[in-house]
Amino acid sequence: MAAAQPESRDGAAQSAKPASETDPLSRFTCPVCLEVFEKPVQVPCGHVFCSACLQECLKPKKPVCGVCRSALAPGVRAVELERQIESIETSCHGCRKNFILSKIRAHVTSCSKYQNYIMEGVKATTKDASLQPRNIPNRYTFPCPYCPEKNFDQEGLVEHCKLTAQHRYQVCGLSHLCLDAPGETPATAVPTSWSISNAVTAFPTTLLWITMLMKMT
Repeated sequence: MAAAQPESRDGAAQSAKPASETDPLSRFTCPVCLEVFEKPVQVPCGHVFCSACLQECLKPKKPVCGVCRSALAPGVRAVELERQIESIETSCHGCRKNFILSKIRAHVTSCSKYQNYIMEGVKATTKDASLQPRNIPNRYTFPCPYCPEKNFDQEGLVEHCKLTAQHRYQVCGLSHLCLDAPGETPATAVPTSWSISNAVTAFPTTLLWITMLMKMT
């Protein structure tokens, strides 16, 4: 995989995230879909989103940034970041072949070795979670992203969303969970293969609950 390029204005906000300390490619990952940026757009607060993801985030009457929760407004095309995505290579975690970042999204959807890699990660994460004592109090509580109710533990939030999340196909019911959990990134879209890969390597708690939500749909 090619060495990461020097920081640009477009990518500066992305590299500020804790995940960038362990994954040099995190600054090329959309915080909404958790995939490599597609037509990246930088918004006034400095964060970057895929053009399509940003359009979804702008639909509410009072849209907010999914990263910093500041008021969200249309942005400008992140030209330099887009150029880097078209030139930097990464390797598929399944077949180990190298691809330009802009091509990896299409590749992983058809790579059988990559799908096996993902399933192994899901099994390992679920197994590790099942070994943890269940009588330990939950350190975090979370609000429902769909209604005023709050103070749910993780399991309670999942059960609550089963009954109230009428738009779950558009927005992840655990966006607040991802936002509040230390070191994790908010996910406000249904996960894809590449996004699950990021969860396996960087956000194991998010992966477990994304897996549970996928079973609910």
